[in-house]
Amino acid sequence: MMLDDKVAVIYGAGGSIGGAVARTFAKKGARVFLAGRTQTTLEEVAEDIRSDGGEADTAVVDALDDQAVDKFVDAVVEETGRIDISFNLIGIGDVQEPLTELSVEDFVQPITIAMRTQFLTTRAAARYMIERESGVILTFGGSNPDAPPGTGGFKVALDAIEGLRRQWAVELGPHGIRVVTLKTGSVPESIPDDVEYRDEIAAATKEATLLGRAATLADVGDVAAFVASEQARTITATEVNISCGAIME
Repeated sequence: MMLDDKVAVIYGAGGSIGGAVARTFAKKGARVFLAGRTQTTLEEVAEDIRSDGGEADTAVVDALDDQAVDKFVDAVVEETGRIDISFNLIGIGDVQEPLTELSVEDFVQPITIAMRTQFLTTRAAARYMIERESGVILTFGGSNPDAPPGTGGFKVALDAIEGLRRQWAVELGPHGIRVVTLKTGSVPESIPDDVEYRDEIAAATKEATLLGRAATLADVGDVAAFVASEQARTITATEVNISCGAIME
């Protein structure tokens, strides 16, 4: 299978997108280690994977805590001997309001969270990937040249992630490690049912695309699995755009 015998760590695996990616990775043959803050949601994803014949382990990890991240990654490598894929999908605590109405704290919060967690989780995996001269680091979000109003520090945080991704790609490329961002614009399925105007948001997302449809959770999982596989061995230092044309380069 596409990810047969691969070892993947997924942060934010209890969320809708992280869970979808974890399920697809496992279905494609990877052994997945699911990290997040809530054991119950992690176990729900893990049970789905196991019931489908896959291998999944869970760990409660604060992906903003350097010692917790390092301890988690060390434990994975101690058990399996390696990490092949690291994908960070945690939320970044964005407050989406016009900039003029934001406090400094609300503005910098998503930027700080994004930079800290992406740096920590990539650094932890990269140390072991360098030893093996192979590996894939995936990030999620991606830049959009057309910044919509009222998103606070969220868009700035995504741009910052891309800057960090470029730097990691440059430094890790000589060691055979690929670094890639998946960007979707939006995944309507991931919007919680209790969000106000959920249907309107989903409809607007679909309308903004060129294909008349938005990316699904299954789409994200399938593309992530491809990018993490040897079939995408030439892809690094770039974004993979699965926005259905909502984001044009």
